[in-house]
Amino acid sequence: MNWATIAEYISAEWAQITFFQMIAVAFSVAEVLLSYRNNVLLYPAGIISCALTIVLMLNAELYAESVLTVYYLVMSMYGWYRWMQRTKHADHLPISRSNGRDWLIVGGICVSAFFIFLFALKTYTNSTVPYMDSFVAATAWAGMWLLARRKLENWILLNISNIVAIPLLFYKHLPLNALLTLFLFIVAIFGYFRWKKIIKQENAAQVPEDKRLSLIVE
Repeated sequence: MNWATIAEYISAEWAQITFFQMIAVAFSVAEVLLSYRNNVLLYPAGIISCALTIVLMLNAELYAESVLTVYYLVMSMYGWYRWMQRTKHADHLPISRSNGRDWLIVGGICVSAFFIFLFALKTYTNSTVPYMDSFVAATAWAGMWLLARRKLENWILLNISNIVAIPLLFYKHLPLNALLTLFLFIVAIFGYFRWKKIIKQENAAQVPEDKRLSLIVE
């Protein structure tokens, strides 16, 4: 493969990209950037992105992807509600780490979603990559559940999904979506460490002042 062939491939793929697709991708980018900034507006951006993507997938007759995007839409609404809940120490749900119960639920989501998607793809579609497709969907479902509960480890699950989705999207001749996923993968790495720092700051802010003074004296 030479540079001329690569340029021809890129040109052909770009010609198929519509303005509607660009808008959907733009809102997806906005969603992850707002998530990185720990901004509740990530959910409105995600809702718009999901709504546009559902239309795109239905028009392309990618019904399994449409179902997954409907899940993202529902989880975005749920996450928005959870994010705005008041707690004892803050006017919003704070970032926290996953506990044993959370990991059991994550494991249950991953396993059950994988086999449900695998059965559906192999039974009702002509998918040539049912195993990879099911894995990407299952881990993304679990990651979105953790994100809705503002768990630090959501970035890990989402990036496990992303790292498999990138070559899958290239294989399906969706370079724009593959590049978007690569961008999301990179941002998620920074997002993980940013959220980790926020957890430390929030925990430090909750330490009683007299205890902080005693620690300083010691």
